[in-house]
Amino acid sequence: MANPDALPLYLCLAGPTASGKTAAALAIAQEHDCEIVSVDSALVYRGMDIGTAKPSATELALVPHHLIDIRDPLHAYSAAEFVRDAKGLIADIAGRGRLPLLVGGTMLYFKALFDGLDDMPAADPAVRAVLEQEAADKGWPAMHAELALVDPVTAQRLAPADSQRIQRALEVYRVSGLPLSHFHAAKDATKLIATQVYSTRASGLISLEPLDRSWLHGRIAQRFDTMLEQGFVDEVRALRARGDLNPDLPSMRCVGYRQAWEALDAHEASGATGPLPTAALRELGIIATRQLAKRQVTWLRSMPQRHIVDADQPHALQAVLGIARQLIGSHG
Repeated sequence: MANPDALPLYLCLAGPTASGKTAAALAIAQEHDCEIVSVDSALVYRGMDIGTAKPSATELALVPHHLIDIRDPLHAYSAAEFVRDAKGLIADIAGRGRLPLLVGGTMLYFKALFDGLDDMPAADPAVRAVLEQEAADKGWPAMHAELALVDPVTAQRLAPADSQRIQRALEVYRVSGLPLSHFHAAKDATKLIATQVYSTRASGLISLEPLDRSWLHGRIAQRFDTMLEQGFVDEVRALRARGDLNPDLPSMRCVGYRQAWEALDAHEASGATGPLPTAALRELGIIATRQLAKRQVTWLRSMPQRHIVDADQPHALQAVLGIARQLIGSHG
């Protein structure tokens, strides 16, 4: 008997930044009756259009899009929220007789949808503030030593200077009384169940992965140059002028935005007048985007169910369409 919790057929299209996901998604949508669900942690934010390479008004008009411009940059959007929203949208879109097409490069979101989420405690600002003060007093190596006493499994895999992960592990322990490794073990135990429940997705991931890294680097540089020409610095300046945002927010930590914010800080601190020189920003932004792309490819390689398309080959779009046809046809 079919599992009542199983999701209907949906396709996923993933790839590193600038690998051609938008064009491939629109090609699939032209051939099939699709609605696109964005799998991008930056596209959720309103007012962040240029630096996120948000689909144009024309592209948005060609096919219905979801999970774009749903959150103010002041408020974070979590993987758990994505899974909840994506599951609801998949069911709704399929209920309208259309194909849900999940497209993006936030691999954490894909992995959370594919493998399920654990019941790890939510962030606790009060506990986190205490930990930050303790770290300021004692240093992160000492915090790492404390973690080793309560959660040796997690401590063993973290470097003593990995402040973000050490803080999270200690926060989980102090909030729940259980080590972070306990929650990871529980997640592994339920992973097989999640795979069975959402079996339709296991064969439905198309991955755009260029063979030639220099091809992707060239596209990243071209994209960043285009963003600068379109007024990216002014977009970040407008976000800063709001007065309620800061560079530690998840929205402002997005690649490009962080570098632009820091460049504007430095420009103002220097007392310089006139427009911001963009040469240094361009270099830093391109480097950061390359690093992001490398991480995205690493995530993808951990997903053995994916169907790889060489994004830099002349017939990449035809290959994507061919795989999409096969996947849809196999589910009859």
